Amino acid sequence: MQFYKERILNAAQLKRLSEHKYSCTSASILDAWLQPWWCWLVSKTPLWLAPNLITILGLIVNIVTTLILVWYSPDARQDPPRWSCALCALGVFIYQSLDAIDGKQARRTGSQSPLGELFDHGCDSISTVFIALGACIAVKLGEYPTWMFFQCFSAMTLFYCAHWQAYVTGTLKMGRIDVTEAQYSIMGIHLVSAILGPSFWATQVGGGFELRYSLALVAVAGVFITGGALSAAIVTGGVGKNGSTVAGTSILSPVIPFSLVVVPAFIIFQKSESNVYQHHPSLYIMAFGMVAAKVTNRLVVAHMTKSEMDYYDWSLLGPAMLFLNQYFNNALPEYYVLWLCTLWVCSDLIRYCGQICLEICDHLKIQLFRISPLASERPERAERPERPDRNVTSESERSDAEDTQPLINENSIS
Repeated sequence: MQFYKERILNAAQLKRLSEHKYSCTSASILDAWLQPWWCWLVSKTPLWLAPNLITILGLIVNIVTTLILVWYSPDARQDPPRWSCALCALGVFIYQSLDAIDGKQARRTGSQSPLGELFDHGCDSISTVFIALGACIAVKLGEYPTWMFFQCFSAMTLFYCAHWQAYVTGTLKMGRIDVTEAQYSIMGIHLVSAILGPSFWATQVGGGFELRYSLALVAVAGVFITGGALSAAIVTGGVGKNGSTVAGTSILSPVIPFSLVVVPAFIIFQKSESNVYQHHPSLYIMAFGMVAAKVTNRLVVAHMTKSEMDYYDWSLLGPAMLFLNQYFNNALPEYYVLWLCTLWVCSDLIRYCGQICLEICDHLKIQLFRISPLASERPERAERPERPDRNVTSESERSDAEDTQPLINENSIS
């Protein structure tokens, strides 16, 4: 395993990626209700604004608003200011809205590409960490460190499992209650904390059951639902040869890379003599969350390029620092090693994502944050293209139909 590869993707992988077609089925309840809002929002978006730029702007807003919450309550035990919870709710709303219209903007401007799918999922993998962390701080779940650990790592695992299922079946499947519903639920949690105060979630009902436990119960339900869907896909077999994945690899192979993130995170948390996780849960979750985000990104790349996923990664050096420091009886203060780990994994994730994007841009002859002149001058299409960029259920097809007509009417008015 080389520390730095001049090229991450070879010619064969790039060729398969350029031939990749996005396949997604969605039965989300809220998506149908939110289509008018999304259609109106994208109709007001300038045609020169690149879809990937919309995605990254939403992610930046989400990260910044969550970090404000972390600043006031780094251990998730203190009461953050109510306005910071309201701001975090706004950040999640902006992120969710922009994330919903980036694909519409791509179809609107004729700038769809496999890079857009990869960039969108890559941003989602990072956002998942911050959204879960923000929700935990809003309900002061740091008072129960094990529950907070479970809550945040459940969110990362659910996101990874969704793409694991896509790697097996070739289709990303969304249920009736899925990402959109989870995001709006978390917005509601932040708004309750903003109105009634974070301490409201410590209210006991039904003989000692605190309201904040409901957050963990939702995570448990999500694990069972997603785990059941993934198990069904594994039992049924993949779309590859002899029931393998899209890359022809074992359908169980993706469990290894993610286990190399979750298992060390739990061991280090349990074995720490200085209780580094209990004292600095936000920093700890961000550190391991960025490792999980990179592993998830590599799974998405493996799916889109129909390639085998490597088990080991240099981002794992960050957790290894903490593990080795514990092995040598905390030769260095664990807090400093945790910061070093965080800086390492963040820089490695940025380097990997940047290099992947540049390689794909070079191969497809496109720009990451700009729409090519030919695409931006292309008129919006009233009908779906002959070769759609994704396969959807009947409900999603109606959503796309709703998403195009308002745009045409808006242009005719202007």
